[in-house]
Amino acid sequence: MRRPSLPTLLVACLLASPTTAAETLRVCADPNNLPYSNDRGEGFENRIMELLAHDMGIKVGYTWWAQRRGFIRNTLKAGLCDVIAGVPSTMEMLAVTRPYYRSTYVFVTATDRGLDIRSFDDPRLRSLKVGVQMIGDDFSNAPPAHALSRRGIVTNVRGYLVYGDYTKPNPTARIVEAVVNGELDVAVVWGPQAGYFAARQPAPLTIMPVTPGVDSPTLPMMFDISMGLRKEDVTLRRRLEDAVERNRAAIDRILADYGVPRTDPP
Repeated sequence: MRRPSLPTLLVACLLASPTTAAETLRVCADPNNLPYSNDRGEGFENRIMELLAHDMGIKVGYTWWAQRRGFIRNTLKAGLCDVIAGVPSTMEMLAVTRPYYRSTYVFVTATDRGLDIRSFDDPRLRSLKVGVQMIGDDFSNAPPAHALSRRGIVTNVRGYLVYGDYTKPNPTARIVEAVVNGELDVAVVWGPQAGYFAARQPAPLTIMPVTPGVDSPTLPMMFDISMGLRKEDVTLRRRLEDAVERNRAAIDRILADYGVPRTDPP
């Protein structure tokens, strides 16, 4: 049998490549990061990406990587995948889609205690055991910690790494669990995590959006959430935005199923 020539093979590969790429929505995601994603497809971002891919007539393929330092560099920037779900709409290092939801930090308290904490200006925060999420080794990068520090509320504040103990399932649940077991009187938690894990605790918890929503002109507590792509991937970004618009009601239902607090503009 005559073998195809090298030019013939090259042409065949070039023709096949766009089809192969078009058949898969390549998503960069964390395999142990509920409520957003896990490698069993149980997170709300898993469900949203499956929904959008189905609308686009393609399938989802994942590159799994823990969302730690270097996540974007080692996944999206390395060309292993093409889209990251759930990034702040203000992230300048990526091209971002139009937002598909907005959420807020919330106060989490035990319902039976009736604390009803709603504001950083509540004087009880000076004496209660308060938990905040932090990204680094200090509180400088967490908006709620900044807000508390501005009010002189420091010595009674305990930090919980937003990444949690990654050797265990659901590592970001720790701060919510601390309210149930009495380690904390109140926790200030990013809304999607609070809503999801509070609903799965053995005792009822109360969730209240923090106020003010913007603490000082430069310290927002509410954030628009988008999908992030490489800046050159203009076509894919537009396709995702169109799919989001066509499936807005279904996305809203998914977010409601996971207890995501919403502060979307009217």
